Amino acid sequence: MRVPPGSHAYTSAAELNAPLRGKLICCSQVPPATAPSANGDCSDFYAGGVAVYSGLLWSTPCRDLPVLLAQPRSLPVIVTYRPNWEGGQYAGEDEPRFEALLLAMELGAEYVDVEFKVADKFMKYLSGKKPQNCKLIISAYDYKTTPSVHELLNLVAQIRATGADIVKIETTAADIVDTSRMFQVLAHCHEKQVPIIGLVRKEHGFISRIICAKYGGYLTFASLENGKESTTEQPTVADLINKYKIRQIGPDTKVFGIIGNPVSHSKSPIVQNQAFRSVGFDAVFLPFLSDDLVQFLYTFSAPDYAGFSCTMPHKETALRCCDDVDPIARDIGAINTIIRRPDGKLVGYNTDYSGAISAIEDGIRGCHVPPFAILCFADLYMVHITAF
Repeated sequence: MRVPPGSHAYTSAAELNAPLRGKLICCSQVPPATAPSANGDCSDFYAGGVAVYSGLLWSTPCRDLPVLLAQPRSLPVIVTYRPNWEGGQYAGEDEPRFEALLLAMELGAEYVDVEFKVADKFMKYLSGKKPQNCKLIISAYDYKTTPSVHELLNLVAQIRATGADIVKIETTAADIVDTSRMFQVLAHCHEKQVPIIGLVRKEHGFISRIICAKYGGYLTFASLENGKESTTEQPTVADLINKYKIRQIGPDTKVFGIIGNPVSHSKSPIVQNQAFRSVGFDAVFLPFLSDDLVQFLYTFSAPDYAGFSCTMPHKETALRCCDDVDPIARDIGAINTIIRRPDGKLVGYNTDYSGAISAIEDGIRGCHVPPFAILCFADLYMVHITAF
């Protein structure tokens, strides 16, 4: 198998078991025909920054597994054979599926993913035959809600009791604040040295795919390219690495972002994250899809959530959420920038005004308009904004 210059295969148990911390990215749902071992070349995966890929079995595991797990293999693989009752394509009995997963273990799969609902049954089927070098991921899904922190921690305990090496929980977000409960669970598990994959589905849960790196998530899932996502909120590997700099995210990373609805179109994460990187500032800038600004600011009130841009429809609401407001922003009646001071107080500003005035001034100067006219235009613009 050709390995691109400068890359290398994982070699140690420590590397295999290392938590994300910006280093471990899983490319989700790779069919056997497109797996690295199938075409003998990992260059696309390495170039994309993938450290682990997920092989999704379909209808012919006995044929697919030797291809998926062919040696030598320069990337670890997660083998999943998901039943239709958990969103997969397999519609048969459990035993043939268990047989395929055991075969994957015997062929050297580094990870096998099994559903929590049948975990006890699968462990009985194994009867102690699981190879030590294969890590068992036990997965639980909630397709409707994100339960309370207490309920999620109880679920973690139940999954661990099955014999899981790694806990995996995916919930569903009705609002962005739901992700905060998953972050609390991730932080707790990291403190207790419990390997966990904790993600939140739907567009409101998008930030969990990135911020899991801050709270000790074991890995995150991404697609190799647009159009091949396994879930609508899944980012690409390129975005995780290049736009959000996930490899640099850790427990001390400051979090900034743009709050709005809609917000996915914003170019701010590209610009701001590049700016952070250029000055060596340990921070990440995210799109926060929020329906309720008041609830968002109340929930994400930790000091590490250090500042926000506000876009529609929250600019006027932001005025009422800040402890202190710049006089110009108060006169305008809208805020587009919120800074959290060291004492936790929120300060609001309006930088739309200064940016617009500067643009007008630059444009007028290019037309050789007298200085007094520039001042008149600026005053008129200010009057217009205030009236609006």
